[in-house]
Amino acid sequence: MTCTWVRSSIGHADQHFATRRDTKSVLVPVPHIVAGARLLDLLPLLEADHRIQVVFTNPEDNDNWQATHDFLHAIGGTVLPWTQARRSEFDLVLAGSVRGLDHLTAPTLLIPHGGGLGQYRHWHPPGVATSPSQLRTGLGPDQLMHEGRVRVETIVLVHDRERELLADVCPQALPAAVVAGDIALDRLTASLPYRDHYRHAFGVADDQEVVVVTSTWSPHSAFGRYPDLFDRTTTELPRDHYRVLAALHPQIWAHHSPWQIRAWLAEARRTGLTLIPPDEGWRAALAAADHIIGDEGSVTGYGAATGASILLTHTPDRALMPGTPAAALAEHAPRWQRDQPLAPQLDAAARDRDKARLPDLIRGLLSSRQGQAGQILRRTMYHMLDLPEPAHAVAVSPVSVPPAVTL
Repeated sequence: MTCTWVRSSIGHADQHFATRRDTKSVLVPVPHIVAGARLLDLLPLLEADHRIQVVFTNPEDNDNWQATHDFLHAIGGTVLPWTQARRSEFDLVLAGSVRGLDHLTAPTLLIPHGGGLGQYRHWHPPGVATSPSQLRTGLGPDQLMHEGRVRVETIVLVHDRERELLADVCPQALPAAVVAGDIALDRLTASLPYRDHYRHAFGVADDQEVVVVTSTWSPHSAFGRYPDLFDRTTTELPRDHYRVLAALHPQIWAHHSPWQIRAWLAEARRTGLTLIPPDEGWRAALAAADHIIGDEGSVTGYGAATGASILLTHTPDRALMPGTPAAALAEHAPRWQRDQPLAPQLDAAARDRDKARLPDLIRGLLSSRQGQAGQILRRTMYHMLDLPEPAHAVAVSPVSVPPAVTL
C-alpha cells in the first residue's frame, strides 16, 4: 500500500524548513478518542518547552474510526501516517493503549485511561473462584508483554493497589511501574472551585439541580440495557427544577456516529437533554453536577468523587475487582428503581451519600497520590527524554468548558 509522506518537524529531510532545531521528538499514538483524551491531559506538562516537539499518529489509520480521524484533526498538530511513524525515530512515545507499540522502538510511557489499569472484571463465569493470575485486567502479560519482554519502559499506575496486583499477575513488568496517581482526577478536583462557572456555561439556573446521566459502552451498559433511560429522565424530572446532561462513552459515538446518537435521543433533547461531546466536557459536567445516574463505567466513579449523589442504573452482572471504585459503588450506592418516581430517589441517594462518606471513599480508591500526578508524570517524562526538568512549578489546570455543547 502506498503511503503519502507528511512533511514534519521531526523528519530529517525537512530540517531545512525548521525554525526551532535540535529538539527532542515526542510521538503520541491515538488509536481511539478515549486514549487520546487522556494523553491530552499529559501534554500541558510539556508546554512552553522549546526543546520539545510533539507529533501525533493513528496506529490504526488503515482501519480506524471516523471519530478518531476527526479528533486528531481538531487537535491541530502534525499527524503522521502510521507507516511513516513506524519508520521514524523519536525520543519518547506517550501511549494510552498498547496498540501499535510493538512496531515502535522509542522509550515508551503507557498511561491508563478510564480510572486505571487494574479495575476490570473477572473473565470467569460468576461464582467460580480464580487466582490473581486468572484475572482479566489491563496489567496482565497479554497486555504488557511481547515475545518475552515488557512492551514499554514505563507503566503508569494510579494506585498502590495496582502495583500489588501487577506483582501477582505480571511480575516481570514491576520494574517499569510508576505509581503516579490519576491526572484526570486531579484536574477534575482542580475544577470543583469553578462549579458555578461550569453551571453557567451549561445554562443552569441558580435554583436548578444538575443531573448527569452517564453510560459506558456495550449491551451491558446503562444505555445498552435501557434505550429509554434519557427519555424517562427528562420526562420525569421537571425542567424548571432540573437540568439533565448526557455523558455517553466515546465508543458509543464512534461506533454509532454523532448523527445516530442525536437521532436516537431526539425526543429527550426536545424535552431538555443536553448532550456532552465525546472527547471532552464530561469533567465539566461532573463539576457542575448535583446527581449522577449511571452504570459501573469510570465516569460514574469520577462523579462520586466530586460529592454528587449516585444512583446506579443496575447491579453489574459480572464480578468487579475488590477495592476498586466500581466495586465500592456497587456495594454502597442505591439502585434506580424503574417503577418508582425518580426525584425522590435522587433525594434519597443524596442522603445515602452523606451517611456512607462516599466521596472520600471513592477518591481514595481512584488515586493513592492525590494532587501529585502532574509532578510525578512530568518528572518521569523528562527523565525519559534525558532533559533537565523545567524550573517552573507544575500547574494543575481546571478543565475547559466544551467549545460547543451539543444541544
